[in-house]
Amino acid sequence: MKKSDRADIISKTLNEIYPKTPIPLNHKNNFELLVSVLLSAQCTDERVNKVTPSLFKKANTAKKMATLRYNTIYNIVRPCGLAPQKASAILKLSKIITKEFKGKVPSDIGDLEKLPGVGHKTASVVVSQGFNKPAFPVDTHIHRLAQRWGLTSGKSVVQTEKDLKKIFPKKYWNKLHLQIIYYGRQYCKARECYGITCKICTSCYPNRKKPIKTKKA
Repeated sequence: MKKSDRADIISKTLNEIYPKTPIPLNHKNNFELLVSVLLSAQCTDERVNKVTPSLFKKANTAKKMATLRYNTIYNIVRPCGLAPQKASAILKLSKIITKEFKGKVPSDIGDLEKLPGVGHKTASVVVSQGFNKPAFPVDTHIHRLAQRWGLTSGKSVVQTEKDLKKIFPKKYWNKLHLQIIYYGRQYCKARECYGITCKICTSCYPNRKKPIKTKKA
């Protein structure tokens, strides 16, 4: 089966299961989205959504967050893990956004990547979900599934992102990003499917018998 045929199967299946793709991180503005995505690193969306209401009650804009003390932020975000780094990054980026961007989260992915604690994936999520610009953020779920589905060599998340962008039309990137994450969490789990159980894996590779090993991000 050609890669393009597998891509068609994947798109059709995901659209049937997830016709709508709500953003999993609760937020009311792009600053809240940025902070939530930053906090979600090595942390579940569910835990982030439990933590952020208390944080955003104190400060839901860069200008307000920049006035908080480090310890105040740290004590709230501690359940998310990596709290020292995350609290420091939130405070620093809030001051930068306030000073250099007049309090508004920049929509340029390059500007976002220059902010403390904001890597390429986080910046891609913000421009995609916050500004509706085409992007294909690749996390560990997407990296793993793209390998199982034969869409990438899996050498790195950077390569996986490039490969997926070549395969799927740009107008579908934002929705596909979320669809694949949802599917990976529900059907093609890291320690359950192994490339031989879920609907997409069995449809793309009907003759596959042995579990496949995927390269970590």
